[in-house]
Amino acid sequence: MSARKPQYHLHLETGRKRPAIFHLTEEKWIEATKRHRLLAKKLKVTIGWDNEILEQSLQSADFMINSFPPKNDLRLRAPRLQWIQTTSAGVDGLMPFTWLPKDIVLTNNTGAHGAKAEESCLMALLMLQSRMPEVIKNQQNHHWQGIFTTPIHGKTVVILGFGDLGQGAGRAAKKLGMPVIAVTRSGKAHRLADKVVKTNQLDKVLPKADFVIVTTPLTAETRGLLNKERIQLLKEGAGFINIGRSPIVDYVALANRLQKGELLGAVLDVFDQEPLAPTSTFWETQNLMVLPHISCDDPRYIDHLYDFWFFNFERFLNGKKLKNIVDRQLGY
Repeated sequence: MSARKPQYHLHLETGRKRPAIFHLTEEKWIEATKRHRLLAKKLKVTIGWDNEILEQSLQSADFMINSFPPKNDLRLRAPRLQWIQTTSAGVDGLMPFTWLPKDIVLTNNTGAHGAKAEESCLMALLMLQSRMPEVIKNQQNHHWQGIFTTPIHGKTVVILGFGDLGQGAGRAAKKLGMPVIAVTRSGKAHRLADKVVKTNQLDKVLPKADFVIVTTPLTAETRGLLNKERIQLLKEGAGFINIGRSPIVDYVALANRLQKGELLGAVLDVFDQEPLAPTSTFWETQNLMVLPHISCDDPRYIDHLYDFWFFNFERFLNGKKLKNIVDRQLGY
């Protein structure tokens, strides 16, 4: 009796220019199949780079892992495609979803970032409270100056967005004894927040913040949410952290307040242009720490992605609804 052929075709697609931790390598895939042997037997897998075998693979693919799926005539090019998984959590680069056939499910990688987000926010909060950007600048200038600060315990943090990243930030704040105000679309209460308000109450809570952390996804509703007027609502000496998306914040207004010494400092992990241009003024902005988009990504990122995909594949086989389905209207 001949061996049973795989039932489904999964195509993995990666761009070589992406950071290596996001590459869907054969080595990582083989490691994942060893953790999910029975499920892996049901799959035929192709691995492509820079769309070199994409067209051929699309003809028979049932599933695809690809953060930059083809948008033109997708159903015609991929007649069997049922499900696309992105390697990222944010899908703002794929919006609007007019290109996506209604019968193709799109899932994202939400859940892969929470642990690192927690540690990064813990670090950023303590660095800002300790005025570490100023201390580092003094070191660069060979300038010895004692800078003494109070403990962070009891200071209020306002967190915009309370999904995977926001909850990570919330856990960090709670470990430091900080009251947490979360700002969300729904305003639904959460155990990690002392208070949750809807986005339309943002202007009321911003002036209360000793620290603001931006973690919300980029959507039509959140683009420009922290505009110049709202940056002005931040009280004197507030700290600012963005691990979400840069178009949510008016960085020029933020930099102006930093330059004037009106804010404690800022840690920015995301920018409109990445890598940040060598000529950017942000490199020299007073009390601003520039991070190269590293706050939330673990080198084991793809291991998590593959494990999550197999988890969802098992749900698919059992006729259950997939997890992390992107809402086409909300954009996450």
